[in-house]
Amino acid sequence: MRRSLRGIVSGVAGAAAIAVSGCATNGVPTEPHDPYEGFNRAMFSFNKTLDDALFGPISDGYVAVTPEPAREAVFNFFDNLAYLTTVVNQLLQGKIERGFEDAGRFVINSTFGIGGLVDFASGIGIARNQEDFDQTLAVWGVGPGPYLELPLFGPNTMRSLPGIPADAATDILTWVASPLDYALTGVKRVDQRARLDSAIKLRDTTALDPYVFQREAYLQRRQHLIYDGNPPLDVPGPAPQ
Repeated sequence: MRRSLRGIVSGVAGAAAIAVSGCATNGVPTEPHDPYEGFNRAMFSFNKTLDDALFGPISDGYVAVTPEPAREAVFNFFDNLAYLTTVVNQLLQGKIERGFEDAGRFVINSTFGIGGLVDFASGIGIARNQEDFDQTLAVWGVGPGPYLELPLFGPNTMRSLPGIPADAATDILTWVASPLDYALTGVKRVDQRARLDSAIKLRDTTALDPYVFQREAYLQRRQHLIYDGNPPLDVPGPAPQ
C-alpha cells in the first residue's frame, strides 16, 4: 500500500498504544464506557488548544474568502471521492440493494456531477448514505469498547480504530500521487473543520463540561448511524441489518 496509508496505520497504532499504556495511572472514571478518562481529557485539551490556535482560525479564513456555492462544491467533491467507503461497507453489512444504489450514486456524481462537484444524484432522488467500517463491525456484533480521544483524530472508540486505515483504503484520495494528495488532503480537512464550526461553538459556549458534551454527542451520533437513524431504547446488542 502507498506511503500515506502506511502512515495512517502507524499513526493510529501509535496513538492507541499511548492511550492504553497511559491510562494505567488514571483515577476512577466517571462513566463505565470511559475508563481512560484522564488520558482522554488530556488529549481533548491538547486537541482543543491546537484547534483554537491553528485549525479554527484557518477554518474562519476559509469561510470568509470562499463563497457558499464553492464550499458546497468542495464538500461534494471530497464526499464523492470517499463514497466507495459507503458502497463497500453496505455490501459488507449485507445491504446488497443499498450497496448497488450507492454504487450508482457514485457513478452518476462522478460523471453527470462533473467529478463529484455537483450532487446530481440527490437531485434525481438517490439519497446520500454514510457507512464505514466501524458501523460494519457493529452490525456484526462487535461492541464499541472504551471511548478514546486521540491526538488529531479526536473522538473514537476502540472499535473504530481499525476503521481509520480500512476506510482510508477505500477513499480515492488515499491513492492520489504525491504531492497533490497533500494539498487535497489539506483542503479536505479545512472544509471538514468549517462544517463542524457551529457544533464546536455550541459545545464551547453552552456546555458545562465541553469534554462530556463532545463524548456523549459522538457516541450518540455513532449509534444513530449504526442503526440507520432508528436506534433502540436499549443500546446493547448487535445492530439490525
